[in-house]
Amino acid sequence: MIDYFPAQDPIQIIDQDDHILVANKPAGLLSVPGRLKEHYDSLWSRLVVEYPEIQVVHRLDMATSGLMLFALSKDAERHIKKQFQYRLTHKVYYARVWGNLEQDKGLIDLPLICDWPNRPRQKVCYEHGKPSQTHYQVVSREAHTTLVRLLPITGRSHQLRVHMMEIGHPIIGDEFYAHPEAQTYSNRLELHSTELSFYHPRNDELATAFVACDFYKEAKEEILQHFTADKVLPNYKLLKNN
Repeated sequence: MIDYFPAQDPIQIIDQDDHILVANKPAGLLSVPGRLKEHYDSLWSRLVVEYPEIQVVHRLDMATSGLMLFALSKDAERHIKKQFQYRLTHKVYYARVWGNLEQDKGLIDLPLICDWPNRPRQKVCYEHGKPSQTHYQVVSREAHTTLVRLLPITGRSHQLRVHMMEIGHPIIGDEFYAHPEAQTYSNRLELHSTELSFYHPRNDELATAFVACDFYKEAKEEILQHFTADKVLPNYKLLKNN
């Protein structure tokens, strides 16, 4: 990362109480500070000024926009991180990808591993890669691109970006995985985290969050139409740890 000058617009808070905070991360802003001091500016570092107890429970790529859930206490952090560990949280993303997908929907099941000589890039590796699955649904077909809804089952680094590239439809604006024509088609990575479901630390009940998508304004709240979830936090002893 040679140049890092994220926009300084105010951060949009979607939801906030004594336990959690949900914010809309802009594209081009780091989720958490980088190693260098010039990369300190991030969603977390902007929020910690007003919320000194804020804890990170998951991240989005710098180029990806959308919902990020934070904990506002150590107890809430443990509560939510365990949900991610057991895959009890769910997400809905929207992306604009290059070309026209033949199938209206499908499952991409390709194991991923870090491409160490070229990090932070990831790659498919059938020998050492971690299991990674993404459901996709075509929303609309356009002249040169397709708008898709992405429903990740796992949460590997760059998973959606690599999976779409591997089936021949890279996300436009992707500096790591898109070919030049697809990369320059947009001035940003058109990948947005629109919805999130989780169990609230306050009462263990199912909760959802939604934020509009700037490149697909027709997006609506529908996460519970795509994922099955108990209304109350399940007993971890009865679950398989993935």
